[in-house]
Amino acid sequence: MKLLIVTGMSGAGKSQAANALEDMGYYCVDNVPPAIIPAFVDLSGRDSASLENIAIVTDARGGGMFNEIKDVLESLKKNKVEYKILFLDASDDVLIRRYKENRRKHPLADGSGMSVAAAVKKEREMLSDIRYISDYIVDTSYISSAQLKTKLSNIFFGNESNVLKIQCKSFGFKYGSDSEADLVFDVRCLPNPFYVEELKHKTGLDKDVRDYVMASSESREFLERLEDFIDCAVPLYAKEGKSQLIISFGCTGGKHRSVTFAELVSWHLKDKNYDCTVSHRDIYKS
Repeated sequence: MKLLIVTGMSGAGKSQAANALEDMGYYCVDNVPPAIIPAFVDLSGRDSASLENIAIVTDARGGGMFNEIKDVLESLKKNKVEYKILFLDASDDVLIRRYKENRRKHPLADGSGMSVAAAVKKEREMLSDIRYISDYIVDTSYISSAQLKTKLSNIFFGNESNVLKIQCKSFGFKYGSDSEADLVFDVRCLPNPFYVEELKHKTGLDKDVRDYVMASSESREFLERLEDFIDCAVPLYAKEGKSQLIISFGCTGGKHRSVTFAELVSWHLKDKNYDCTVSHRDIYKS
Protein backbone atom coordinates (compact mmCIF):
# COMPACT_ATOMS: atom_id res chain seq x y z
CA MET A 1 0.00 0.00 0.00
CA LYS A 2 1.19 3.51 -0.84
CA LEU A 3 -0.26 6.09 1.53
CA LEU A 4 -0.24 9.77 0.60
CA ILE A 5 -1.44 12.34 3.12
CA VAL A 6 -2.62 15.48 1.34
CA THR A 7 -2.83 18.68 3.35
CA GLY A 8 -2.11 22.38 3.02
CA MET A 9 -3.66 25.80 2.96
CA SER A 10 -7.38 26.21 2.41
CA GLY A 11 -7.92 27.44 -1.14
CA ALA A 12 -4.58 26.10 -2.38
CA GLY A 13 -6.14 23.38 -4.52
CA LYS A 14 -6.37 20.23 -2.39
CA SER A 15 -9.67 19.23 -4.01
CA GLN A 16 -8.19 19.64 -7.49
CA ALA A 17 -5.16 17.62 -6.36
CA ALA A 18 -7.45 14.86 -5.05
CA ASN A 19 -9.32 14.80 -8.36
CA ALA A 20 -6.06 14.55 -10.27
CA LEU A 21 -4.76 11.77 -8.01
CA GLU A 22 -8.03 9.89 -8.43
CA ASP A 23 -7.58 10.05 -12.20
CA MET A 24 -4.13 8.55 -11.66
CA GLY A 25 -5.50 5.57 -9.82
CA TYR A 26 -5.44 6.70 -6.20
CA TYR A 27 -8.35 5.90 -3.89
CA CYS A 28 -9.02 9.36 -2.45
CA VAL A 29 -10.84 10.29 0.75
CA ASP A 30 -11.45 13.97 1.50
CA ASN A 31 -11.81 15.89 4.78
CA VAL A 32 -10.69 13.09 7.11
CA PRO A 33 -9.97 14.01 10.75
CA PRO A 34 -6.40 12.90 11.59
CA ALA A 35 -7.54 10.57 14.39
CA ILE A 36 -9.43 8.43 11.87
CA ILE A 37 -6.45 7.90 9.56
CA PRO A 38 -4.90 4.90 11.40
CA ALA A 39 -8.22 3.06 11.50
CA PHE A 40 -8.80 3.74 7.82
CA VAL A 41 -5.29 2.52 6.96
CA ASP A 42 -5.85 -0.64 8.99
CA LEU A 43 -9.14 -1.31 7.23
CA SER A 44 -7.64 -0.63 3.81
CA GLY A 45 -4.72 -2.97 4.51
CA ARG A 46 -7.08 -5.92 4.60
CA ASP A 47 -7.74 -5.46 0.90
CA SER A 48 -4.38 -4.27 -0.38
CA ALA A 49 -4.99 -5.63 -3.89
CA SER A 50 -7.81 -3.19 -4.62
CA LEU A 51 -6.48 -0.27 -2.56
CA GLU A 52 -2.87 -0.12 -3.65
CA ASN A 53 -2.58 3.70 -3.72
CA ILE A 54 -4.46 5.73 -1.11
CA ALA A 55 -4.63 9.52 -0.75
CA ILE A 56 -6.17 10.98 2.39
CA VAL A 57 -6.97 14.70 2.53
CA THR A 58 -6.84 16.21 6.01
CA ASP A 59 -6.67 19.89 6.84
CA ALA A 60 -7.88 22.79 8.96
CA ARG A 61 -11.53 22.06 8.15
CA GLY A 62 -11.36 19.60 11.05
CA GLY A 63 -10.87 22.50 13.44
CA GLY A 64 -9.30 21.51 16.74
CA MET A 65 -9.17 17.86 15.63
CA PHE A 66 -6.38 18.77 13.20
CA ASN A 67 -4.09 19.41 16.17
CA GLU A 68 -3.87 15.63 16.57
CA ILE A 69 -1.95 15.27 13.30
CA LYS A 70 1.50 15.07 14.94
CA ASP A 71 0.46 12.24 17.25
CA VAL A 72 -1.19 10.41 14.37
CA LEU A 73 1.91 10.63 12.18
CA GLU A 74 4.04 9.35 15.07
CA SER A 75 1.61 6.45 15.52
CA LEU A 76 1.88 5.55 11.85
CA LYS A 77 5.66 5.50 12.11
CA LYS A 78 5.59 3.26 15.20
CA ASN A 79 3.32 0.85 13.35
CA LYS A 80 5.72 0.91 10.39
CA VAL A 81 3.17 2.40 8.03
CA GLU A 82 5.06 4.13 5.23
CA TYR A 83 3.58 7.40 4.05
CA LYS A 84 4.40 10.59 2.21
CA ILE A 85 2.99 14.07 2.83
CA LEU A 86 1.91 16.36 -0.01
CA PHE A 87 1.45 20.00 1.04
CA LEU A 88 -0.51 22.34 -1.23
CA ASP A 89 0.38 25.99 -0.78
CA ALA A 90 -0.16 29.39 -2.40
CA SER A 91 0.77 32.96 -1.58
CA ASP A 92 -1.43 34.84 0.90
CA ASP A 93 -2.52 37.33 -1.77
CA VAL A 94 -3.64 34.54 -4.09
CA LEU A 95 -5.52 32.70 -1.33
CA ILE A 96 -7.34 35.86 -0.28
CA ARG A 97 -8.24 36.67 -3.90
CA ARG A 98 -9.58 33.16 -4.49
CA TYR A 99 -11.88 33.39 -1.47
CA LYS A 100 -13.15 36.78 -2.58
CA GLU A 101 -13.79 35.53 -6.12
CA ASN A 102 -15.59 32.37 -4.93
CA ARG A 103 -17.47 34.22 -2.18
CA ARG A 104 -16.79 31.34 0.20
CA LYS A 105 -16.00 31.53 3.89
CA HIS A 106 -12.62 30.45 5.11
CA PRO A 107 -13.05 27.41 7.44
CA LEU A 108 -11.26 29.21 10.29
CA ALA A 109 -13.38 32.32 9.84
CA ASP A 110 -16.77 30.61 9.63
CA GLY A 111 -19.07 32.16 12.23
CA SER A 112 -16.31 34.08 14.00
CA GLY A 113 -16.34 37.29 12.00
CA MET A 114 -12.61 36.91 11.33
CA SER A 115 -11.37 38.46 8.09
CA VAL A 116 -10.06 36.21 5.34
CA ALA A 117 -6.59 37.72 5.70
CA ALA A 118 -6.53 37.01 9.43
CA ALA A 119 -7.81 33.47 8.86
CA VAL A 120 -5.09 32.79 6.26
CA LYS A 121 -2.44 34.05 8.66
CA LYS A 122 -3.80 31.90 11.49
CA GLU A 123 -3.94 28.81 9.29
CA ARG A 124 -0.39 29.32 8.02
CA GLU A 125 0.83 29.40 11.62
CA MET A 126 -1.21 26.28 12.41
CA LEU A 127 0.27 24.36 9.47
CA SER A 128 3.88 25.55 9.72
CA ASP A 129 5.12 22.39 11.44
CA ILE A 130 3.55 19.93 9.02
CA ARG A 131 4.68 22.02 6.05
CA TYR A 132 8.24 21.74 7.36
CA ILE A 133 8.16 17.93 7.44
CA SER A 134 6.25 17.48 4.15
CA ASP A 135 7.89 15.37 1.46
CA TYR A 136 6.38 17.37 -1.40
CA ILE A 137 5.40 21.05 -1.41
CA VAL A 138 3.51 22.33 -4.44
CA ASP A 139 2.77 26.03 -4.82
CA THR A 140 -0.38 26.52 -6.91
CA SER A 141 -0.26 30.32 -7.02
CA TYR A 142 0.57 30.52 -10.71
CA ILE A 143 -0.52 27.19 -12.18
CA SER A 144 -3.77 25.88 -13.64
CA SER A 145 -5.57 22.67 -12.67
CA ALA A 146 -4.13 20.99 -15.76
CA GLN A 147 -0.61 22.08 -14.83
CA LEU A 148 -1.17 20.82 -11.28
CA LYS A 149 -2.18 17.42 -12.63
CA THR A 150 0.95 17.30 -14.80
CA LYS A 151 3.13 18.25 -11.86
CA LEU A 152 1.62 15.58 -9.62
CA SER A 153 2.00 13.01 -12.38
CA ASN A 154 5.69 13.88 -12.70
CA ILE A 155 6.15 13.59 -8.94
CA PHE A 156 4.35 10.32 -8.34
CA PHE A 157 4.67 8.50 -11.64
CA GLY A 158 8.12 9.47 -12.83
CA ASN A 159 11.17 7.23 -12.87
CA GLU A 160 10.79 5.17 -9.69
CA SER A 161 14.34 3.83 -9.99
CA ASN A 162 15.50 7.22 -8.73
CA VAL A 163 13.91 8.11 -5.40
CA LEU A 164 14.98 11.77 -5.43
CA LYS A 165 13.07 13.72 -8.03
CA ILE A 166 14.60 17.06 -8.98
CA GLN A 167 12.81 19.97 -10.62
CA CYS A 168 14.68 22.93 -12.08
CA LYS A 169 12.48 26.01 -12.31
CA SER A 170 12.77 29.51 -13.66
CA PHE A 171 10.77 32.50 -12.44
CA GLY A 172 10.73 36.28 -12.53
CA PHE A 173 11.15 38.23 -9.32
CA LYS A 174 8.76 40.89 -10.66
CA TYR A 175 5.97 38.30 -10.29
CA GLY A 176 7.06 37.15 -6.83
CA SER A 177 9.63 34.67 -5.58
CA ASP A 178 9.22 30.88 -5.74
CA SER A 179 7.98 29.85 -2.29
CA GLU A 180 8.08 26.09 -2.98
CA ALA A 181 11.79 26.04 -3.89
CA ASP A 182 14.39 24.33 -1.72
CA LEU A 183 17.24 26.27 -3.35
CA VAL A 184 16.88 29.68 -5.01
CA PHE A 185 19.63 31.26 -7.12
CA ASP A 186 19.38 34.90 -8.19
CA VAL A 187 20.90 35.37 -11.66
CA ARG A 188 19.97 39.04 -12.07
CA CYS A 189 23.67 39.88 -11.72
CA LEU A 190 24.42 38.40 -15.15
CA PRO A 191 24.16 40.00 -18.66
CA ASN A 192 20.53 40.64 -19.61
CA PRO A 193 19.39 39.84 -23.19
CA PHE A 194 16.31 42.02 -22.60
CA TYR A 195 18.36 45.06 -23.63
CA VAL A 196 19.38 43.52 -26.97
CA GLU A 197 16.65 44.33 -29.48
CA GLU A 198 16.89 41.11 -31.50
CA LEU A 199 16.80 39.01 -28.31
CA LYS A 200 14.28 40.98 -26.26
CA HIS A 201 11.24 39.03 -27.41
CA LYS A 202 12.93 35.63 -27.36
CA THR A 203 13.48 33.38 -24.33
CA GLY A 204 16.17 31.24 -22.76
CA LEU A 205 14.79 28.32 -24.77
CA ASP A 206 16.37 29.94 -27.84
CA LYS A 207 20.00 29.10 -28.49
CA ASP A 208 21.04 32.65 -29.37
CA VAL A 209 19.70 33.89 -26.02
CA ARG A 210 21.59 31.18 -24.12
CA ASP A 211 24.72 31.95 -26.13
CA TYR A 212 24.43 35.65 -25.23
CA VAL A 213 23.98 34.93 -21.51
CA MET A 214 26.87 32.46 -21.42
CA ALA A 215 29.22 34.57 -23.54
CA SER A 216 30.51 36.40 -20.48
CA SER A 217 33.22 34.92 -18.26
CA GLU A 218 31.10 35.83 -15.22
CA SER A 219 28.23 33.64 -16.42
CA ARG A 220 30.51 30.72 -17.19
CA GLU A 221 32.20 30.92 -13.80
CA PHE A 222 28.80 31.27 -12.09
CA LEU A 223 27.57 28.10 -13.81
CA GLU A 224 30.76 26.17 -13.06
CA ARG A 225 30.65 27.02 -9.36
CA LEU A 226 26.91 26.36 -9.28
CA GLU A 227 27.30 22.89 -10.79
CA ASP A 228 30.07 22.09 -8.28
CA PHE A 229 27.78 23.08 -5.43
CA ILE A 230 24.85 21.08 -6.81
CA ASP A 231 27.04 18.02 -7.35
CA CYS A 232 27.97 18.25 -3.68
CA ALA A 233 24.52 19.06 -2.30
CA VAL A 234 22.22 16.72 -4.24
CA PRO A 235 23.72 13.45 -2.88
CA LEU A 236 23.36 14.88 0.63
CA TYR A 237 19.67 15.60 0.07
CA ALA A 238 19.23 12.06 -1.28
CA LYS A 239 21.10 10.56 1.68
CA GLU A 240 18.83 12.49 4.04
CA GLY A 241 15.84 10.77 2.40
CA LYS A 242 14.37 13.78 0.62
CA SER A 243 11.91 12.77 -2.09
CA GLN A 244 11.71 16.01 -4.06
CA LEU A 245 14.24 18.79 -4.58
CA ILE A 246 13.23 22.04 -6.29
CA ILE A 247 16.06 24.24 -7.58
CA SER A 248 14.82 27.62 -8.78
CA PHE A 249 16.53 30.35 -10.75
CA GLY A 250 15.19 33.89 -10.71
CA CYS A 251 15.83 36.87 -12.96
CA THR A 252 13.80 40.03 -13.41
CA GLY A 253 11.09 38.84 -15.81
CA GLY A 254 11.64 35.08 -15.85
CA LYS A 255 12.21 34.87 -19.62
CA HIS A 256 15.94 34.96 -20.38
CA ARG A 257 18.64 34.40 -17.75
CA SER A 258 16.63 32.28 -15.33
CA VAL A 259 15.36 30.07 -18.17
CA THR A 260 18.89 29.68 -19.49
CA PHE A 261 20.22 28.50 -16.14
CA ALA A 262 17.26 26.22 -15.41
CA GLU A 263 17.81 24.53 -18.76
CA LEU A 264 21.59 24.23 -18.43
CA VAL A 265 21.48 22.88 -14.88
CA SER A 266 18.75 20.40 -15.78
CA TRP A 267 20.92 19.11 -18.64
CA HIS A 268 23.83 18.78 -16.23
CA LEU A 269 21.72 16.79 -13.74
CA LYS A 270 20.33 14.52 -16.45
CA ASP A 271 23.89 13.83 -17.60
CA LYS A 272 24.53 12.70 -14.01
CA ASN A 273 21.55 10.30 -14.38
CA TYR A 274 19.29 12.16 -11.96
CA ASP A 275 15.51 12.10 -12.45
CA CYS A 276 15.16 15.77 -13.38
CA THR A 277 12.40 17.83 -14.98
CA VAL A 278 12.37 21.51 -15.90
CA SER A 279 9.60 24.12 -15.86
CA HIS A 280 9.35 27.85 -16.52
CA ARG A 281 6.78 29.69 -14.42
CA ASP A 282 6.79 33.13 -16.00
CA ILE A 283 8.32 32.59 -19.44
CA TYR A 284 5.24 33.65 -21.40
CA LYS A 285 4.10 36.52 -19.18
CA SER A 286 4.30 40.00 -20.66
